[in-house]
Amino acid sequence: MTATSTTANENVAQDSSALTNSRLAAYCAESALEAFFDYEKCFNAITRRARERFLARDWAGSFDDAAERLHFYNEVLDGLTNRIRKLMGTRLPEHSIWTGIKAVYSSLIARSPAWEIAETFFNSLTRRVFATAGVDQAIEFVDTDFDAPPPSALINITKTYRGQNLPELLCSALTDAFEETCWADLQETAKLASARIEAVREAKHSQPELEIVSSVFYRGRGAYLVGRVVCEGQLPLPIALCLRHENERGISLDALLHGDVDLAILFSFTRSYFRVAVECPYRLVRYLQQLMPRKRLIDLYNAIGFHRHGKTEFYRDFIAHLRRSSDRFVVAEGARGMVMSVFTLPSYDVVFKLIKDRFDLPKDSTREDVRRRYRLVFEHDRAGRLVEAHEFEHLRIPADRFDSELLAELLRDAASIVKMEGGDAIIAHAYVERRLRPLNLFFRENQAEAIAAAGRDYGQSIKDLAASNIFPGDLLTKNFGVTRHGRVVFYDYDELCFLTDCNFRKLPEARTPEEEVAAEPWFSVRENDIFPEEFLQFLAFPKPALAALLEHHREIFRADFWRSIQHQIRAGEIPEVFPYGAERRLANN
Repeated sequence: MTATSTTANENVAQDSSALTNSRLAAYCAESALEAFFDYEKCFNAITRRARERFLARDWAGSFDDAAERLHFYNEVLDGLTNRIRKLMGTRLPEHSIWTGIKAVYSSLIARSPAWEIAETFFNSLTRRVFATAGVDQAIEFVDTDFDAPPPSALINITKTYRGQNLPELLCSALTDAFEETCWADLQETAKLASARIEAVREAKHSQPELEIVSSVFYRGRGAYLVGRVVCEGQLPLPIALCLRHENERGISLDALLHGDVDLAILFSFTRSYFRVAVECPYRLVRYLQQLMPRKRLIDLYNAIGFHRHGKTEFYRDFIAHLRRSSDRFVVAEGARGMVMSVFTLPSYDVVFKLIKDRFDLPKDSTREDVRRRYRLVFEHDRAGRLVEAHEFEHLRIPADRFDSELLAELLRDAASIVKMEGGDAIIAHAYVERRLRPLNLFFRENQAEAIAAAGRDYGQSIKDLAASNIFPGDLLTKNFGVTRHGRVVFYDYDELCFLTDCNFRKLPEARTPEEEVAAEPWFSVRENDIFPEEFLQFLAFPKPALAALLEHHREIFRADFWRSIQHQIRAGEIPEVFPYGAERRLANN
């Protein structure tokens, strides 16, 4: 906000009682718009900095930027909320003024190419002021005011390359992203990538075109060009060119992803957000959805950093699904939680998690401990192995949509946050996550080959989390789930902690027969002591899964493995967790 507008608003605040509703609404709407512009300016500045970080190989700075971009939304909203309170004074709760503010604000954002993000920003303001249970169409953008981007947002999201052979098209796309002097062995890697594409392309003798999103996607230590290969007479082939910049020789093309499954894993809800410069998020998200048709809008808005609007899209979709469905919420499948009450709607692929008022023994953490761990997961690199959880407050759901036993359980076990109001259940606080198949159930339901693959990926998930400085705490299979692509991910954060906070020890050898058979440890054990040799005692793995786990990941049962990763992290090294398998890397061509 400029100094002039701030002074003007302060003057308004002194005599707001004398203003007409429409005049006060206009002042407040203008303040909200200025705050949104402040947010947008800061968001874009951090996003564009990703290119500099990548070229300088400044990985620590890159991770710091990713964390910073998550935090300032609330900071901007705090400032805006305080200004609005001062502007409106005693008239703050007047509903009629807020309907006017929304109307004026809607007209002000009508030509913005990021209008839907601006609508969600306004919703965040109204919820700060009113803490509404349910939604209020009059003062919130429950449904968007706009069905399509404004004419000013007719922006080309992609660039098309044609008229050359495929290696030349790839070279053109890569040098448009980064100057030719930035590259190492550009021509050779373009040939390798072309060979990969040709191997899976159906119309091998037709002239291909290459369609690439104009902005580069950055995350962690990687940069990605995303688009598709288009050939007449066949379906487009979604692709992602995965770039790395590991040394002074320059940027290399590390991997070529192809097909919607590869891209869906790259854009997974278990990974941290990309930084990608985009003027019109609406158009980029719809283009990405063409490449990955099974991806929901919430997942794609999240993936490009607009997680607040992702929540908006989820809520809209959820309410629409409630209207067109009739099934009831039930307890989610899997082991009952000692800390959380977890329920789901069978026809909708998410779970709702509510923190219980009292935790079952032996859990001794607090509600704030649990919320702190969920914040950690939100802010940390999820490495493709932690499920993103969206936090919701004041949900209003018709009580007759709940199974009676479930509703009784919620009112008993989470009475502090679940209340009845008329015919509705009001949930003061909940986490919403994608529903996965619990690993323990997956083991029971599948054949040996799938079981072995899950056992192998379980071990890899433990290693990937360790590389991102996360120790799950509780390694039982009930705390892990399997995605539709067969990836094993962790979703129970009750005991999650930083790996560097743990003390990994080798089990001391017994000195006497009495110590050998003792029921309790005969040696001292501190709070953060962990004995990896004991992990196997608690893992109820079927034989194919256990065999695969031990064949590929036996080292996770040794204390020295964990201590070596701790040493790397403390030395400032950031182990790489690739969002693709080794078979996609060009070095394996």
